[in-house]
Amino acid sequence: MLIGYARVSRGDDQSNTAQARALADGGCKRILKEEASGGRWERPELHRMLDHLRESDTVVVWKLNRLSRSLKDVLTIMERIEATSAGFRSLTEAIDTTTSRPVPEPSGADRAGEAP
Repeated sequence: MLIGYARVSRGDDQSNTAQARALADGGCKRILKEEASGGRWERPELHRMLDHLRESDTVVVWKLNRLSRSLKDVLTIMERIEATSAGFRSLTEAIDTTTSRPVPEPSGADRAGEAP
C-alpha cells in the first residue's frame, strides 16, 4: 500500500492540502497529515506510520524535507522504513527505493587510462 505523509510547520498558516492532493494523485490510499516542525522528533503521525509499516508498504512524501529537515533524522527514518522491508518514494526528487536499476557499465571513454 502507498502511504502518504504530508507535513507542514505548525503556526505558519500553512496548509497541507496541496501535498495531500499530490499524494492522492500519486496513488496513495492512506494519507497522514501532520502540523509540526520538521526539525522536531515528536511527531505522532510520523511515528504511528512507522510503527504500522508492513513489508508491502511504500512511504510517499511530496518532497524530502516534508519527512524531516534534519539529515540525521531522515537517515534514522529511512533505516526504520528499511527495517520493515517497506519502500520510500519522493514525488519531486528522484528518490524511489522500490525500484532497482542496473548501474550502467562505463563506456570505453570513461575507462581511459585504466589498466586492462
